[in-house]
Amino acid sequence: MILSRLSVAVFLPLVLSAATPVATPEWPQWRGPNRDGVSTEKGLLQKWAPAGPPLAWKASGLGKGLASVALSGGRIYTMGKRKGAQLLLALDAKDGRELWAAVVREKGNEDPHCTPTFDGERVYAIGPQGDFVCVTADTGKELWRKSFTSDFGGSQPGWNYCESPLVDGERVVCTPGGNAATMVALDRKTGEVAWKCAVPGGAGNGFGYSSIMISEAAGVRQYVQMLGQGTGCVGVAAKDGAFLWKYPRIGNGTATIPTPIVDGDHVFCSSGYNTGAALLKLSRDGDKVKAEEVYFIKGNRLQNHHGGLVKIGDYIYGGHGHNDGRPFCLEMKTGRTAWGGDLPGPGKKSAAVVYADGQLYFRYEDGVMALIGASKDGLKINGAFQIPQVAGPSWSHPVVAGGLLYLREQDNLFVYDVTAK
Repeated sequence: MILSRLSVAVFLPLVLSAATPVATPEWPQWRGPNRDGVSTEKGLLQKWAPAGPPLAWKASGLGKGLASVALSGGRIYTMGKRKGAQLLLALDAKDGRELWAAVVREKGNEDPHCTPTFDGERVYAIGPQGDFVCVTADTGKELWRKSFTSDFGGSQPGWNYCESPLVDGERVVCTPGGNAATMVALDRKTGEVAWKCAVPGGAGNGFGYSSIMISEAAGVRQYVQMLGQGTGCVGVAAKDGAFLWKYPRIGNGTATIPTPIVDGDHVFCSSGYNTGAALLKLSRDGDKVKAEEVYFIKGNRLQNHHGGLVKIGDYIYGGHGHNDGRPFCLEMKTGRTAWGGDLPGPGKKSAAVVYADGQLYFRYEDGVMALIGASKDGLKINGAFQIPQVAGPSWSHPVVAGGLLYLREQDNLFVYDVTAK
């Protein structure tokens, strides 16, 4: 587990009403409880009918944006832009009825892409221009806010801030990208600054699109993040914000997007725009930590543009290619491709990926949602269907929780029953 004791206590499953198939869905932040895209759900469909799994319900009126959803305590949290206002939204998890809408920015041309984070009492979200807000989970009342640009000297990325904040114990951590405050930790209740970290070289062009992971590598609790050109993957001490290490080779100057994978003393990271992928070994170096390259894979062989990767057992799964989602399976410790990378998937362009109950859920840019077996023995497609009402890149990450598959599609949220009958 990468969550603190507080986080674990916050995210323990609750008792659900009889209206939903299984226990209350718990997916309280970006990519799930451990931010790794892995669901512990069991008893799910292993194959889909040609039309896909049955639709449980649909909600509309969420507004524009590519945010995914966070789920906990009978509520769904997401972001959307309506009538020019950038909003943080709460929906009833039973039917999608809107409970409240909190204003992140009154007027803004950009659509929000951040997935909110829930800590048991509060919800945190980052707007596309770096407005960082904390609101009460029950009513949406604003408790505090910060600005990445005016408070921390950050520079709005070309495709805007897309990061999803991390709650760790009594702090919430995020990446404004300023030279003196590349990463910051704030008191989660008050927003007061606990520390600022100045990463050498700053965030670099191409930052602002990835989200922080927690690592205990080399016996040091640290925050691992992907930044831009010249900085790449970095480690920052959780205790005091001390800069620990960086691996510039994996950063690019356009958009360094995928969330890194942390596994013991190792970090696996990948980046698009023909950059590549790498496995790093972290070890103590006096009072610091050093990152050594175990291997590097060139971008023509393996690059995850966006959509993310998941580690299941000894293997990493995801989509390869520039704005492409060709499925692959890679043995993490060796960098050997077990299969894929050159195999077409059932959909077109980039694919966002999560895992549940032996299956990979691949959501393609063209709105094809596919079920692919998570096995080192070869590509096996177990079903695919077309998400309705796709009007643009279908990039929001899927969520599997409580026996349901959640697919945000701009103004709509489609919720499918994927429990095995």
